[in-house]
Amino acid sequence: MQTQTAQDDGESPGPPWPTDWMRAVLGLCVLQSLEARPSYGYAIISALDAAGFGSVKGGTLYPLLARYESAGWVATEWRAGTSGPGRKYFSLTGAGRDELARQRTAWGRFTATTRTYLGRSPIPAAEAAEPRTAFPTTGEGTGR
Repeated sequence: MQTQTAQDDGESPGPPWPTDWMRAVLGLCVLQSLEARPSYGYAIISALDAAGFGSVKGGTLYPLLARYESAGWVATEWRAGTSGPGRKYFSLTGAGRDELARQRTAWGRFTATTRTYLGRSPIPAAEAAEPRTAFPTTGEGTGR
């Protein structure tokens, strides 16, 4: 399993986030990053990095934003640059705000379920070592 460093400030690297965790949460976090105001790709990447998610590659972010634009969750607008090329800004649409609220609620339920499950007492070693069969062994429950 690949990991991504949560912080890469040269002083105190954060915990490595497994790539599959990042894939699972990235879409929700990108929508969240656009909730307050429109933004452009590099600013979204910087905000996610500052929040502790590590550096997200443009090759990961831009296809995600394109999918969200196709879904009607994000609108785009080119704005002229003051001292360089223009930037493509992304903003949430009404449908995007609805999707953010839906995903936020679902994520809350999912993480609560995960915390509950992980907080359970471990299965005793002897019980965990016992093989479990899905089918009755010969003579059990077969009427023989």
